Amino acid sequence: MKKPKNPVVALGIFDGVHTGHRKVLNEAIKQAKAIGGTSVAMTFSPHPLKVLAPQKAPPLLTSVEHRVRLIKSLGVDLCYIIRFNRSLSNLTPHQFVKKVLVDNLGAKEVVVGYDYVFGKGRKGDAASLEKLGRVYGFKVRRVKPVKVHGRIVSSSLIRNLIESGGLQTASSFLGRPVSILGTVVKGDSRARTLGYPTANIKPHHEVVPPSGIYAVMIDIGSVKKHGILYIGTRPTFKTGSGTKSVIEAHIFDYHKRVYGKKIEVMFIKKMRAEKRFRNQDELIEQIKEDEKKAKAYFSLYKP
Repeated sequence: MKKPKNPVVALGIFDGVHTGHRKVLNEAIKQAKAIGGTSVAMTFSPHPLKVLAPQKAPPLLTSVEHRVRLIKSLGVDLCYIIRFNRSLSNLTPHQFVKKVLVDNLGAKEVVVGYDYVFGKGRKGDAASLEKLGRVYGFKVRRVKPVKVHGRIVSSSLIRNLIESGGLQTASSFLGRPVSILGTVVKGDSRARTLGYPTANIKPHHEVVPPSGIYAVMIDIGSVKKHGILYIGTRPTFKTGSGTKSVIEAHIFDYHKRVYGKKIEVMFIKKMRAEKRFRNQDELIEQIKEDEKKAKAYFSLYKP
């Protein structure tokens, strides 16, 4: 690994890249500019608990690719993904600092959150990192917690909010709309026969909002479009997906092929709950109404 110039390293998992993470990352960017250095985000994959205690591992808000995309969008110069395995987990805090931060990176400054822990048995914390910084000649900056609505922002809190349908509150904690990154896969083309072709999305991560119809913004490469998105089991069609949930987006005013493309879907508003209709015609009428309401909403929407 070629050492970057005067690296200021932000350390963390950064799952979700929420407002607390952003404060850490923005501090690294700020300090790197101050010393004419390089801002570096160092994250880990897989999540440490997936290696150490799989049964306790949380579902992820963001895949590694989505995480890196969000981190880079803040203006971080470099993002390093460290492979987390048993060997890395057995490094003591001192060994981790020397091997990863000093020998590999040559860190000039390190920025961490208020509750950051590292090293074997999670025995290292911000205070011990500061002591090691004095030994190896790098400065440590500890960022205070971020509170929104009087609560400390955390990935676990946001996971619970998204899974329970509290998308607006989750978005305020994230500092951006709740979103998923996924690949468009081949579906059964049922929606196309209804007159509303959809992109069937296979998400890259594990936390998805509850079933229902949502007004969404869709990022297809450099193109951004509005649309409606369905999450559910297609109860109107007995031959549908059964108990398996599907994610389908109808993109407004977009007619290009999207199979195989990666798209990011941002949840702006829940339109209604999932519903079983008596027949196909009734479903089509409801989709027309959903589209009409979503377009009316977006005509007034200000990000």
